[in-house]
Amino acid sequence: MADVWLISGIPGSGKTTVGRLLAQRFARSAFIEGDRLQEWIVAGNVWPGTEPAEEALRQIDLNTRNQCLLARSYAEAGFTAIVDYPIVSRESLQAYLAALAGLAVHLVVLHPGTPVAIARDAEREKSRRHRVRHGMTIGEHYAHLAQPLVDQLAGIGLWLDDAQLTPEESVEAILAGRQRARVAATA
Repeated sequence: MADVWLISGIPGSGKTTVGRLLAQRFARSAFIEGDRLQEWIVAGNVWPGTEPAEEALRQIDLNTRNQCLLARSYAEAGFTAIVDYPIVSRESLQAYLAALAGLAVHLVVLHPGTPVAIARDAEREKSRRHRVRHGMTIGEHYAHLAQPLVDQLAGIGLWLDDAQLTPEESVEAILAGRQRARVAATA
């Protein structure tokens, strides 16, 4: 059985770029992007932080559950599973750990700082489209997640300030910090 890696951070922190590069470093791996799973909902999709709030939370839970089902399936088939999604609370982390019980789980939090993440995010085409529709970029919309992330998860897993690192350097730092990234179900 292979490991599961949870790559967290706010939008623009580098989760997708670094997660994909990390996946390439393993002989057998799968990359699970939580936002893509959200997009699978064709009718009735309610993105996190939008209304109705109760439905948005229900869909976050559904997305988390599906990420974990996929990660477990891949891991049990011998693939290292890399999950890319903002995990910003102990409660959310516990939901992942419970669903992934019995697997080796690693948490990596990419934390370049909110201004850097917002600037990076503003360069992405999907964020520019979001600004046209909503008056702000995705990074600006979700920047408020940085504080609960720090307040609730600081000291758990491997935290990486990747503001001055290339994505490749970030992957090297993650692999070097593999032991610190390992989390237990009691985190």
